[in-house]
Amino acid sequence: MITTGLLGGSFNPAHGAHRSVSLFAIDALALDEFWWLVSPGNPLKAGAKDMAPLHARLASARKMARRSTIRPTAIERQLGTRYTYDTLLKLVRRYPKRQFVWIMGADNLAQFHRWKDWRKIARLLPIAVISRPGYDDDAFAAPAMAWLRRFVHPASQRGNWTNWSTPALTFLRYRPDPRSATAIRMARPHWHQQYDDRRVRDAVTHRLIGPED
Repeated sequence: MITTGLLGGSFNPAHGAHRSVSLFAIDALALDEFWWLVSPGNPLKAGAKDMAPLHARLASARKMARRSTIRPTAIERQLGTRYTYDTLLKLVRRYPKRQFVWIMGADNLAQFHRWKDWRKIARLLPIAVISRPGYDDDAFAAPAMAWLRRFVHPASQRGNWTNWSTPALTFLRYRPDPRSATAIRMARPHWHQQYDDRRVRDAVTHRLIGPED
């Protein structure tokens, strides 16, 4: 089995904190690969006016992931899925020789109860939660944790995650990283224009994604 971490997001744009936290998770969980699921459209961010085109966000992710085992992909567009559970279910079925673990930040855990079929996500894959400054308290007090708390594994046991039965959750402590996509967009609102005429190859499906997609 190829152990593979999954991190979903808009990557609008991808930046150094995405890379550093992914490399940290690769080391902490002894992962063979790490996939960035560049979302065609986040249901919780519907209507965002500053959302760059998919090909530009994927291109920024490819650039940020170079010289690593991180594989940026827009596979959700090919799968035709909109919600995380539907995507993960199709990935598990499509790649039976991979053992996936879902990676999320503490900020996402704080709103996990708002995700469609969030309990099914927890039953489908182990979850590793990465600490984020200012969000950890909200994550531990989140409505989803009232149900998930009984399934928490100590971080010291993270090396055994491939043997855990789901639901299974662990918390990974990570040094604070202040970099954010919001700050980048504020400083460079037209960052995506450098990719206007570029087609980029999906690192998982190997398809070319361009401005017309």
